[in-house]
Amino acid sequence: MGRLHTLKAAIAAAALAAACGGGGSDSGSPTTPTPGAPSSATITIGADGRVSPSSVTVALGSRVTFVNNHSVAHDMNSDPHPEHTACPEINVGTLQPGQSRQTQNLNIARTCGFHDHNRPGDSALQGSITIR
Repeated sequence: MGRLHTLKAAIAAAALAAACGGGGSDSGSPTTPTPGAPSSATITIGADGRVSPSSVTVALGSRVTFVNNHSVAHDMNSDPHPEHTACPEINVGTLQPGQSRQTQNLNIARTCGFHDHNRPGDSALQGSITIR
């Protein structure tokens, strides 16, 4: 009976440690990206009104996040202007100051140009997303 009691106590202690995240065992959630998992990228409109980086490369199935840290709204869409039909999945629309928004999943291998719809000729607000 002593061994059975000790075994039950050990199992209970292990269960408690696992529930609390202790015990040094893996909780089952990966800490590193799974090989072959889609990558992601962030394109930020800085306080200076420029996108950075202006070009990113992501894996198939990824999403790109646009962040507006500028003091004015920007309407970010795919080329060509004004149709925005080349890569409609990157048409995130108007981002108010401080707002961010993700593209849809990027499932077609290609390079997509983007720009601010309201300032289509402003090269500081233009760039590309390459999907591989």
